[in-house]
Amino acid sequence: MLHTDNQVQLETHTAEGRSGRAIQVTATGAPLGAEVMCGDIRTLSDAAVAALRSAWLENLVVMIRGQKLSDDDLIAFGQRLGDLDTAPLAKTGKEKARAHPEIIVVSNVIENGQAIGVLRDAEVVWHSDNSYREQPLSFSALYALEVPLSGGNTGFANMYRALETLPTELRSRIEGLTIKHDMTYNSAGDLREGFSPVSDVRDAPGPKHPIVRTHVETGFNALYLGRRPNAYIDGLSVDESERLLNALWAHATQPALTWHHQWRAGDIVIWDNRCVMHRRQPFDAGARRVMHRIQGKGDKPLLRTDAKQGSHPRALSMQ
Repeated sequence: MLHTDNQVQLETHTAEGRSGRAIQVTATGAPLGAEVMCGDIRTLSDAAVAALRSAWLENLVVMIRGQKLSDDDLIAFGQRLGDLDTAPLAKTGKEKARAHPEIIVVSNVIENGQAIGVLRDAEVVWHSDNSYREQPLSFSALYALEVPLSGGNTGFANMYRALETLPTELRSRIEGLTIKHDMTYNSAGDLREGFSPVSDVRDAPGPKHPIVRTHVETGFNALYLGRRPNAYIDGLSVDESERLLNALWAHATQPALTWHHQWRAGDIVIWDNRCVMHRRQPFDAGARRVMHRIQGKGDKPLLRTDAKQGSHPRALSMQ
């Protein structure tokens, strides 16, 4: 069973192409997330991969357990989902960066006095990966090699549903507005190399993206917030921007819109950065946590005039 906030399953169905074995998709009772039972992902047929990808677009986040993957295996699997990106501002450890630039190591482990990965044991704030780029990532996939006995759960928030449930007055206030997405800090609050601390959010370097974006594959609109620290809504005073951002973030990260995954070694979780935010909860700094992440190239966020009317199925109530 998937681990959800209310520990219930919503539905189970199978998906199968014209060839290859069926995969089983079990959606959670939360607003997003599904477990996919498909066996060894290295042996999936093209039809099974297509079914898996459809399950990911439908459920926003999918989790597959019990994998035993080398870095080459992880990269090969990711390439079947889409073109991979190297996330240029991420520190991954010198040896790892040279061997596999597609992989980001997320870890608190120190070896020979050097961190082998990023983010350490920090409590990572809600965010969408790489929103500080003109073309943010389409998807991220995180593979667990070592996990602590408790803590370090990853939470996911449904941005289709965040937009769908946004109060009418708040939605009218954000119409046509954009957010500047700060490049200077990562999700653990670390200042990136080559950047200076931000004293005025209006001067922070970073691209402007619409607060409501159209998902290029599903055609539905979603709220797109990026990361809260140093964000700025263009054209407003700093005080006005802060008040509006606080209201948007309070709404978008409420528990009713989220699901949290409890990790086991061998899990791989894939999520859609175009309609999902995520965060990591704290864990014991003395426990080893080692994850390898791949990420897919994305598109420039746009609010399209031909966006689908109505709601993505996962924007509707799951009750």
